[in-house]
Amino acid sequence: MTPVQWDPFAPLPRAEVIKAVERRGPRRVPLVMARWWGEGLVEHYGERLTALERYPEDAVFLWIDLSNYAEWGLPWPLKQDGAYDARCVLEDWTRLDEFIACLPDPEADPRFDALKAQAEQARGEDRYVLFACWRLFFERPWEIRGMKTLIMDFCRHPDMVHRLNDALCNLYLGYLRRAARELRPDAYWTSDDLGHQRHLFMSPKMFRELLLPYYRRIGAFLRENHLHWWLHSCGNNTEILGDLADAGVDVFHPVQKGTMDETTVARQHGGALSFLAGVDVQHSLQEADPAGVRREVRFLIDTFDRPDGGMCLAAGNGIVAGTPFENIDAFLDEAIRYGSAHRAAFLC
Repeated sequence: MTPVQWDPFAPLPRAEVIKAVERRGPRRVPLVMARWWGEGLVEHYGERLTALERYPEDAVFLWIDLSNYAEWGLPWPLKQDGAYDARCVLEDWTRLDEFIACLPDPEADPRFDALKAQAEQARGEDRYVLFACWRLFFERPWEIRGMKTLIMDFCRHPDMVHRLNDALCNLYLGYLRRAARELRPDAYWTSDDLGHQRHLFMSPKMFRELLLPYYRRIGAFLRENHLHWWLHSCGNNTEILGDLADAGVDVFHPVQKGTMDETTVARQHGGALSFLAGVDVQHSLQEADPAGVRREVRFLIDTFDRPDGGMCLAAGNGIVAGTPFENIDAFLDEAIRYGSAHRAAFLC
């Protein structure tokens, strides 16, 4: 019997992405957030970027923004100037109850009408769907309190940090309940940039005390509702990858090059976590030639793609202006070609 032919440059069916996440032998390494156009790239290349649409994105994202604080009816003005990480939505902990009272009601959010239409279209096209929202239990509190202030709060006001994260957890669970009911996604995507270039922003002990309980609550809901959990976290997360897996994270992104050792991470955690391995946008895509980019893609696939799967491929973060166009094209092309060949070798 002649084998069924398939086009590796076509978007993967939903079932194939599920196979990759659940380590059940996908036929190609999926591309997810691979065409992630970051700061200034669209302005830099304009219409030329449409040529890269011949490369697939193997998942559909249903985005909702929960940083629209100006629409929450807070009884105080918001800071609009200064460095983003230094702005503060809640300057005084004595007003925490007022802040919590203004949290939006997920059941009344009118944006779900548009999300439902997107979800129905994606399901009709047999696509893998992620309900997505940036910022979780570190990034959002630093957005609310300011980065420097929050780090001090971890030591001075841990009880207030717990109260805020408990309220945020209830908010996220409310959105997830509605999403599971009305959108029926396959997964939840969120972020919590827990690390910097060398270490976590906090000690592992502090992470386990102040953040991990709320991660577990999210993970328990997702497991009960058979939803995958994809977590983006920049920087060095090595010390807590086991905690994240135990809490219910299924897919970790990006394993940032230069901060985490890819080989060690894959060896130690590849049985418990799948990886959305991110091609380095800081150096590899910016500074290598196309041949070097292709070598880096092959290295990532050789490192993270196990015989049963467990790997998808992405840009490590947004691809920014100044990145050579030829390097972006080489990254996407090699991801498809080598990602197909590597899987075919396992499936023979």
